[in-house]
Formats: sequence, C-alpha cells, structure tokens
Amino acid sequence: MAIGWAAAMSAALYGEGGFFVAGAGPAAHFRTSAHVVPVLGTALVRLLDRLDAALGRPDRLDVVDVGAGRGELLTTLARLAPSGLADRLRLTAVELAPRPPELAPAIDWRADLPERVVGLLLGTEWLDNVPLEVVESGPTGWRRVLVEPATGVESAGGPVDGAEADWLARWWPAPEPAPGWSGAAAPAEAPERAEIGLPRDDAWAAAVAALDRGLALAVDYGHLRQARPPYGTLTGFRDGRQVPPVPDGRCDLTAHVAIDSVAAAGSAVAGLPYALVRQRAALRALGVDGARPPLALASTDPAGYVRALAAASTAAELTDPAGLGGHWWLFQPVGIAPAAVLPPWPAEAPAEAPPQAR
Repeated sequence: MAIGWAAAMSAALYGEGGFFVAGAGPAAHFRTSAHVVPVLGTALVRLLDRLDAALGRPDRLDVVDVGAGRGELLTTLARLAPSGLADRLRLTAVELAPRPPELAPAIDWRADLPERVVGLLLGTEWLDNVPLEVVESGPTGWRRVLVEPATGVESAGGPVDGAEADWLARWWPAPEPAPGWSGAAAPAEAPERAEIGLPRDDAWAAAVAALDRGLALAVDYGHLRQARPPYGTLTGFRDGRQVPPVPDGRCDLTAHVAIDSVAAAGSAVAGLPYALVRQRAALRALGVDGARPPLALASTDPAGYVRALAAASTAAELTDPAGLGGHWWLFQPVGIAPAAVLPPWPAEAPAEAPPQAR
C-alpha cells in the first residue's frame, strides 16, 4: 500500500530493523564530517573552550550529540579535551540504536533529549534524516507524493493543507506554470517537487528548547529559500554509493535541509539571533585550514611530517567547498550573548543575516 514519504522514511530508518537502528551504523555506508573525527574534534574542543568561558567555567559542562551514530564524535571529544575541561564534561549521545558495547562508560546513551542542558548541543548531519513529506506541483498547487515502501514506486496523493501548506507558502513557494500553459493539459516537463521541512523545524526547535544556557550547533547540507532545488533532493545511500530512495530499510534516506527555515524556528525559541556560515568558514575560524606542513619538517622530524600531512589531508576534506566544506553550520546561542561564544568569522565569509521574525 502506498503511504506518505514521512511515514515511509520513519519506518525504514527508525522502525524495527530500520537502517539506523540495526547493523553497523552510518559509518559503514557513508562518510560525514562527524567521521573525520580528529580534525573536527580539535575544532570543537576550541569551540567548547569559548563556550566554557562564556558560561563562567561551570562545574559541569554538557555536550549532547543528537543523532550520534555509534558515538564516534563524543569518543573523540573525550580523548582530546584538556584535563581542566575533561573532568567537567558530561557527554550524552541521543540515538535510537542500541548502545554500542565498546562505548566508554562515561558517555551516557539515551533515546530522547535530556533537559536543562548547560553547554553544547550538536546535531551533525542529523536533520537531513528527519522524515518529511514530499510533494509535487499540479494544476491546482502542491499535492502529496505517495510511495510503496517495498519498491519505491510513487503515485499522486491528495492536496496539501493546514500547517504544511502554510510552511510551503512561506519557505518553498509553488512554481509558476510554464509559459503559455492554459491548464488544459499538464506541462511537458516533469512536475517540480518540494520537501516539507516542518518536521525538521520542530525537531530543531525542541533541541534548542532543551538548552538552559549554551549553544546549539547544527551541521548539515541544505539550501536557502532563494535557491531551492526545483526537483527536490531526496535520495538514498548504501555501501558508500548513492542509490534510488527505496524505503525498505536497506539504505539511508536523506534530503537536504531548508536551513533558513530551521534557523528561524530555533531563533524563535531562543529569542536570540543565529549565525549561519559554511563549514569551510567555520572551521577556518576555529583554526582548521588544510595547509600542508613545511617540507623542511620532513628532514628534521619525518614522523611528525607524516602526521601533519595526514591532518592537513583530512582538514582539506572538511573544508573542500565542493564537498563537506560546503555544509552549513548553524549556531544558535541560548541564554548567553552571541558575541561571547561565536568564533570571529573571516572577513570574506560573514555570518548570514537572519530572516524576519516568523
């Protein structure tokens, strides 16, 4: 039976035996920023130090990783944190999969958001996996797209209304009919598609609301209202390859994030402005540039040169504007002055201005 894409994604990713619940975890199928952990972890430790100072060096500093995979990033942060910070860190993974048996006991593992977080809340390529509805344009506006979970075959559903229609009107306006089209017959080209980001807005707003004081940081790929992809972005990944998005539980299902909509939702909860920059700029502000070590080091310290070269290679991967470096970093301060915690952005990559209030 054909169902909406949100229900199909939810069952395929997070249901019994779902892609993210069973098996070896996301790292076995695709590579994200969270999997380039030594370099990313070093940058996040620098950000944590800024946040720790802005919070007055509290007795306990939370780090909550939402959609933590198998805990790779938290494990790295625990290893890299300096002694003055490490003994005050409380690390929490929020993940629906069972706790990995090899995970350090110091890392808490839970299926829901904790309350009254004081510190850093992370969502690294989390929001792109929050299930959502897919719609396509028709003669009378947007209509739902239904899908057969076992095959991925799609069919047309009913019209969109209510809060979802309001979201589309604000964040993903319907395309104009093709020039000269009278409405008597469908245009020759394929209908345009959209992905209703309202569940991502709600998920991010709930994450921001879990913070008592601190910083929420989402890292993900996405798009802005003025450049929405006309045919959507829903796709699948399995074993390191892009595959058709069949919601049968055997592949990742992902769609790019309407990052400006998510940002506005979180800002409304926090009552503070957000900052939105590309990963390349964010990491450079945190001391990651991907520059090769000086060749002279190879003569004086060959082993050190090899280590530095490896670090430069992973830094280059994280800052590549055509790859991971093109991801968005969404910073949402809560209960603290933004200037006290946000890194100094390079002059060529200022923070995006937030949209008008909702």
